[in-house]
Amino acid sequence: MNAPVSPIERLHLELPELDWITDPGRIARLSQDFAWFSPVLDRQLKDKRADAVVRPRTEEEVRALVSACARLSVPITIRGSGTGNYGQTTPLAGGVVLDMTGYNAVQWVRPGVARAQAGIRLGELEKHAKASGQELRCIPSTYRSATLGGLFGGGFGGVGSINYGPLGAPGNVLGLRAMTIEPEPQIVELRGAEALRMHHLWGTNGLVLELEVALAPAHPWLESLVVFDAFDNALAFGNALANAPGIVKREVAFFASPVPDHLAQLAEYLPKGCHAVLSLVDESSESTMLELLQAHGGSMSYRKTAEEVRKSNRTLMEFTWNHTTLHALKVDKSLTYLQSSFVPGHQVEQITAMEKLFAGEVLMHAEFLRNLDGLVTCSALQLVRFTTEERLDEIIRMHREHGVRINNPHTFVVEDGKAGGALPPEVIAMKKRFDPQGLLNPGKLRDWPVSR
Repeated sequence: MNAPVSPIERLHLELPELDWITDPGRIARLSQDFAWFSPVLDRQLKDKRADAVVRPRTEEEVRALVSACARLSVPITIRGSGTGNYGQTTPLAGGVVLDMTGYNAVQWVRPGVARAQAGIRLGELEKHAKASGQELRCIPSTYRSATLGGLFGGGFGGVGSINYGPLGAPGNVLGLRAMTIEPEPQIVELRGAEALRMHHLWGTNGLVLELEVALAPAHPWLESLVVFDAFDNALAFGNALANAPGIVKREVAFFASPVPDHLAQLAEYLPKGCHAVLSLVDESSESTMLELLQAHGGSMSYRKTAEEVRKSNRTLMEFTWNHTTLHALKVDKSLTYLQSSFVPGHQVEQITAMEKLFAGEVLMHAEFLRNLDGLVTCSALQLVRFTTEERLDEIIRMHREHGVRINNPHTFVVEDGKAGGALPPEVIAMKKRFDPQGLLNPGKLRDWPVSR
C-alpha cells in the first residue's frame, strides 16, 4: 500500500515549476531571523522550521502557490531577507516559507514617490531613487539586504525618521497591492490609512505584493562622529542637533559610555570611555553644526563627505538603529537589548533618569526621530547586560513605571510586543478579510494560535 501523500509533497507535485528550496540546512536557515538578539526568543524559536521554502518570481507564481496552500490548508510565513529581530519569519506551525526576494522589480519612480515589488532590497530601490535626485524617506541600517516588504511588515523606522517620522506616519506609505489567501486569490489595492492596517504586523494579515512609498530630496550627507567626556553634554548636543530646524539632517544617534567601546570597527575614532553622537547632516549645514558642537564642548573624531562615503561604500548608517546591537553582540555575546520611546519634550530628563537608575546594566543608545505627531523625541535601543529572564521582565516593568514606553522585543506575539496591547478592530477585520482561513504566520496573533 502506498503511503499517503502529505500536503507539502502535494504542493511539490502540483507546482514543480516553482523555485523550491529542499536542502534541510537552507530550510533551517531561511526559517530564522535575528531573533537570537533575544535570549528569550532564541530559546523559544531556535528549533522551529518550515517544511518547505519557495521563492516565486512572478505574481502568477505567487497566486498559484497561495491557491494551492489555501486548498490544502498549508500555513504560509512570508519572508524578505530575514533581518528582523522578533522571530517574525520563523514559522511556528511548519508549512511553507514564502521567500519574496525573487519578486523584486521597480515599477516606477516619479517626483516624490516610487512603487516597487515587495521583495526589492532597499539599497537597490535607493539607487533607483538617487538617479532622479531623490532618496527613501526612511531606510533601516540593514538597507543592503532588507526588503521593502520586510520593512513594511516588520520594521518601524530608521535613518530619515528624524525628518519624516516612523514608516507608519501618514504620508510615508501611500498604497499597496495585496493578495488574499484563498483558493481563488483576489488582488486588492489599498490606499493611505487602509494600507497601514497591514503595517508592522509581521505578515499576519495580508500578503503584500507591491508598495508605493513617498520619497525625499537627496542631499550630500556629511557623516560624522563627535565625542564627549560628559554624558550630559553629549546628550544635550544630540538633542540640540535633532531639534535645530535650520540644520538639514538625516540621522542623529546618541551612544552613552560604554556603548562606543562595543563598536570595534570604529575604535580608532571612539576613545575608551567616551560618549558619542553619530550624525548625517547636509554638507551645507556643517559650519552650523560645528558651532553647536563647540558650544557643548565636544570634538569631531570622524568626518566623511558624501563623495568619500560613496567611493568607500562604507557608511556610518550601518552603526545605527539595531545595527548597533549587532556590533555590540559581536564584542559581548551576553548582551541583549530593549526598545523604548520617551515623552516628547522630556526625552533628555527621562534618558538621564534611566541612566542613573540602571547604571552599568542598561546601556543607553538613543535614536532621535519625529513621532507620529511630528514632535522630536527618541526611540532607544538600549543594550542590556542579561542575567535572567526574570530580571529582564523587571527592567521592562521599571521603565514603564517611570513613564518610558517599552515595545517588548522578547516576544513573538504581535500584541505582546506592542505597548498598546490589543489590536484595533479594523486591523482584525483586515486579517479576516485577507486571511479567512488563518494560514498566515499562525501563532503570532493572540486570536490565531497554532492549531497543530
